Amino acid sequence: MAVADVINSKAEKVAQVDLADEIFSVPVKTGILHAVVTAQLAARRSGTASVKNRSDVTGSRKKLFRQKGTGRARRGDVKSPLLRGGGVIFGPVKRSYAHKVPKKVKRLALKMALSSKRDAQALFVVDQLEMEQPKTKIFVETLRTLGLDNALIVIDKPNYALELSARNVPEVKVLQSAGLNVYDILKYEHLVLLKDTIGQIEGRLLK
Repeated sequence: MAVADVINSKAEKVAQVDLADEIFSVPVKTGILHAVVTAQLAARRSGTASVKNRSDVTGSRKKLFRQKGTGRARRGDVKSPLLRGGGVIFGPVKRSYAHKVPKKVKRLALKMALSSKRDAQALFVVDQLEMEQPKTKIFVETLRTLGLDNALIVIDKPNYALELSARNVPEVKVLQSAGLNVYDILKYEHLVLLKDTIGQIEGRLLK
């Protein structure tokens, strides 16, 4: 079983914690990570782009003029896609871009993402990050002390002061362990786990 150092907000080592090999020492396969990240991004698409086709346009269905004898094109009604204000041919319609990925694959991808951070020595375990009140300046100073500037911080429970303090800091995100996902782990350079989140993550992934 792997072991990670636990540091405090002053970057001082205060303890050690065991990391389950089934989660933090999994061989990384980029194909699985790519499939899950692609599915996540596809599910975020709104899919609300749409146009009015011929049947949606308001207008008379009467033929504009007789078929023969005028020397003009053989027009139908005013809703024809060939006329200004008519319907649109083959335009986008409302749809969902989401596609399913098996639960076992999602869980494996999450383990791989966590393992990749540990392999890259970009995984940090912090005992706690408590703030009495929202203060971005103090939060930024703490990050500077830890040597972090691009990080995903995973917390074990809602922390109003910490979340507000980090909200306006670029390239930093605070996320509760229940919402931990592959895309966010890979997006940020460093992964910061509060000590208490490790048990929550292991309980979620070792079912």
